[in-house]
Amino acid sequence: MSATESDPPGELHAPGLWRRMACFLYEGVLLFGVVMIAGYLFSSLTQQRHALSGRHGLQAFLFVVLGIYFVWFWSHGGQTVAMKAWHIRLVDRRGQPVTEARALLRYLLSWLWFVPALLALWMGDLKSGAAITIVLLTGVVGYAMLALLHPQRQFWHDAACGTQLVHWKPPPKR
Repeated sequence: MSATESDPPGELHAPGLWRRMACFLYEGVLLFGVVMIAGYLFSSLTQQRHALSGRHGLQAFLFVVLGIYFVWFWSHGGQTVAMKAWHIRLVDRRGQPVTEARALLRYLLSWLWFVPALLALWMGDLKSGAAITIVLLTGVVGYAMLALLHPQRQFWHDAACGTQLVHWKPPPKR
């Protein structure tokens, strides 16, 4: 990566909420492949024969794999594949690239998207697929809407760990 590709632009503006949510959705589609390959690797290495046996180990393994994925991309260029497609970049408050430690903190705090919904599912003892889907979608949309209350329109976990999502297009190739 050349110096001009890694330098942030002069003005840092948060991308619109709809664009960030479209990127979020696209990221989920791309991560489907990552999760499938990681799940296959886990089941091959552990000789798992039944989907429910060892599921907590699989969940922990996937948590680590996703952490590696996000921390690597965020700390090496500030963009995942989906973020590149939507011209969104992760930087620190000064507009500089994030460190691996800050990227890890952001990854851990980003799970706050799901905590209220998971708590509601647990407290309500909801177990049907439809209820889980509705509550999780409502929780994600509600958390995303909280960005509208932030002065720079950033998500809570970004404000907490000193990062920000910015609109960013790479300079044209010469």
